Amino acid sequence: MTTTTELDDRKLQELEEKFDPEMRFRPTVPPATQLVKWLLIALSAFHYYTAGFGLLRETTHRGVHLAFVLGLIFLVFAAGKKAYENPRASSWLAPGGVPLVDWLLGLACAASVLYIPYVFDDLAFRVGNPSTLDVIAGSVLFLTLLEATRRSMGWPLPLIAIGFTAYALAGPYFPGLLKHAGASWSQMINHQYLTSQGIYGVAVGVVATYVFHFVLFGVMATRIGLGQLFLDIASTVAGRYAGGPAKVSVFGSAMFGTLSGSSVANAVTVGSLTIPAMIRVGYRREFAGAVEAASSTGGQITPPVLGAAAFLMVEFLNVSYQTIIAAAVVPAFMHFFGVFMQLHFEAKRYGLRGLTEEEMPKLRESLRQRWPTLVPLVLLIAILVSGRTPYLAAFTGITSCAIIGLTTRTQGNTAGNWALALVLHALLAVIAFGNLGSQSEMIKLGLFACGVAIALAGWKLGGITGRVGHGVVVEALETGAKYALAVGAAAATVGIVIGVVTLTGVGFKISYIITSWAQAIAGGLAVVIPAWMATTQGLTLFAALVMTGMVCILMGCGIPTTANYIIMVTVAAPTLVQLGVQPLVAHFFVFYYGVLADITPPVALAAYAAAGMAGSEPFKTGNMAFRLGLAKVLVPFVFVFSPSLLLVAKGFTWGDFALTFFGCVVGIVALAAALSGYLLAEMRKWERLVLVVAALLLIAPGLLPTALGLALCVPVVLSQWAASRPPAPVPG
Repeated sequence: MTTTTELDDRKLQELEEKFDPEMRFRPTVPPATQLVKWLLIALSAFHYYTAGFGLLRETTHRGVHLAFVLGLIFLVFAAGKKAYENPRASSWLAPGGVPLVDWLLGLACAASVLYIPYVFDDLAFRVGNPSTLDVIAGSVLFLTLLEATRRSMGWPLPLIAIGFTAYALAGPYFPGLLKHAGASWSQMINHQYLTSQGIYGVAVGVVATYVFHFVLFGVMATRIGLGQLFLDIASTVAGRYAGGPAKVSVFGSAMFGTLSGSSVANAVTVGSLTIPAMIRVGYRREFAGAVEAASSTGGQITPPVLGAAAFLMVEFLNVSYQTIIAAAVVPAFMHFFGVFMQLHFEAKRYGLRGLTEEEMPKLRESLRQRWPTLVPLVLLIAILVSGRTPYLAAFTGITSCAIIGLTTRTQGNTAGNWALALVLHALLAVIAFGNLGSQSEMIKLGLFACGVAIALAGWKLGGITGRVGHGVVVEALETGAKYALAVGAAAATVGIVIGVVTLTGVGFKISYIITSWAQAIAGGLAVVIPAWMATTQGLTLFAALVMTGMVCILMGCGIPTTANYIIMVTVAAPTLVQLGVQPLVAHFFVFYYGVLADITPPVALAAYAAAGMAGSEPFKTGNMAFRLGLAKVLVPFVFVFSPSLLLVAKGFTWGDFALTFFGCVVGIVALAAALSGYLLAEMRKWERLVLVVAALLLIAPGLLPTALGLALCVPVVLSQWAASRPPAPVPG
C-alpha cells in the first residue's frame, strides 16, 4: 500500500466541508442550490475579470464584493445548528429550503451595501451630516453584518465588535484614561458606513483586491495536480528517514503553503495522505493530527502565496508585496524547522520507522506526468518579482492553470496539445507583460477573446483534451468563492473595530497603558538582571513584546488569524513602534503570533480538521499542536531585537544575519529537544532545564549571549552522547 495516493478533489472538498465550519453550508434544494452555485461562480468571474482587465472605482469594487459575500452568507449559513441536521423542504415560507426571512435579510444586506456606491457622487456632502436614509441604511448593514459574521464564524468576533461599539457610544461613562466624549448612534454610523475608516475600510479592500484572487489560484493549482506533485517530491525527500510520514507532512505542508494561504485547506489536502501513514508507522493519533495542524499553519507565512494578513500588511505599511515576500522567507523556514525538529526527536525517542520503497511514490513518473503544472507557479512568481501588481500575478496564474489543465494530459500528449498550450501562453504573456499603451484594457480583452476562440477551436475541431475537464474549472471557481464568504464578513466586521479606534482615539490610550505596564515590569526585572545583560529600554521592549504575544495567543482562542492580526496591529503595533521597533518588524511580530490562532484551543480550526482525519480528541490534538509550535514561538523576539533576520529591514548586514540565523537555528534545536525530552537519548530534568536556558541565550542578539548559550549546550550534548553509547561488554 503506497503512502502517497492520488488526491481526490471531491473527497478533499467533502473533508473541508466536514472539518471547516466556514465551508459547512446548509443543505438546499432547487432553485436555491442552482442560484447559490451560479452566484458563487459569478463572484469568482467578477474578481477574475477585474484582476486582469482593470479594477472598478474603489468604493464600487468593495461594494460589489461585499454585496455578493454578505448576501450569499444568509443563503448558505443557517441561523442555528438545527437547520443543518433537519433540512427544510422547499415551500412558500422556505423557497429552496431557505427560510423566507433569510432571503429578506440577504437582500436587505446587499441593498444596504450597494447604497454607498449608488450615492458615491454625493458622498462628500453626506459625510459628517448623514441623512435619515443614510442612518437607516447604515444601521441595516451594521446589524446584518454582525449576524452574517456570527453565522459564518461564530460569536467571538461579533462580540468583540459589539464591545468596541459600546465603548464608542458610552465613552463618558468609562473611568480614567479610557474616558472620552462619546458618539451618538448617528455619528457612529456616519463614521462606520459613510467613510473609508470603518466597514468599507482597508480590510475589505484587501480581501476584494488581493486575497480572493490568490485563494482562487490555490484552488485551481491544486485541481490541476500541482499539490500532488509537491507531495510526491516531499515523500521522496523526507519519507525514508525516521518518522518519515511526519517529515513528509512538514515538507508537503511547506510546499503546499506556496499555493495556499489557508491552514485548513493545507491540513485537509496534505493530511488526508500523511495522517493515515503517520498512524500506520506508530505515531499516536493525537500526535499525528498535531503534526499536520502545526505544519499547516505555516502555509499563511510561506511565500509566494501568504495568508490574507500579508496583503493587509501591504496596505498598512504602504510597501510592495515583494518586500513582504522577502521578509517572510526566513520566518517561514524557522516555523517549519521548529516543527520538524520536534517531530524528529519524537520519532527517535520512540523508534518510529520511515517509509519503505514500496510505500514511496515514483518521483520520476510523477514529474513526467505533472511537470507542466509548475508553469502557473513560475509565471506567478515571475510577475511578482517583476514589480507588477499582485492581482495581475494571480490572474496570470489562474489563467495558466486553466490552460495547463484543459490543454495538456498526464500522458499521451500530442503535438496539438503542446501547440495549443504554447499559443495560449504566448497570448497570456502579452496580456501580462506587454506595454499596450492607453487602450491596454481593450487590447487585452481582444487578445483574451482570441485566446478563447483558439482554445474552443482546439477542443471542438482538433479534439484536444486535457488533464481535467471543463467541469473541474467551473467547480474550482465555485469552491474559490466559498472560501471568500467567511473571510469577507470577518474583514468587514473588523472594520467596525478599526472604525471605533479611529473615532475614539483609544489606540493611543491602549499604547500608553501597555508602555506604562512594560516600564513597571522592566523596573522590577532590572533589579535582578545585570545592566551588562540588558538595558532598561531593552527590558521595557521585552515586556511589551511578551504582553503583545500573550494577547495575540488569547485572541487566537476565539477568532481566526486575519481578524486577530488586524485588531492587534490596530491596537498593539503602535506601541511597539513607539518603543523603537521598525513598523515592518512590528507587523511581522503580530502576524507571526497571529498564525498560532489556528492551533490555539478552544478555536483551533486546523487542529480540529486534523483531529477529525486522525480520529483523535480535538482538544488534545490542539494542545499537542500548540506544543509543537512552541519551538518557533521565540523566533518573533529574535527578529525584533535583530531585524536582519527579515532580510529587508533597515540596518541589514550579512554579519548580523549570519550570527542571528545560526543562533536561532541552534536555539530552536535546543528548545525542541528540551520540549521533546530527547536529544541523543532520554533526557534528565536538569538537561532539559539547561537546554531551555541555552535556547533563550542563543536567540538573544549579540555574540556574547550566543557564546554563553553554546557553552551551556556542551555539557548536555556530552552527557547525551555518553548515555546514547551502548554499554561496554563485560570482560570474560
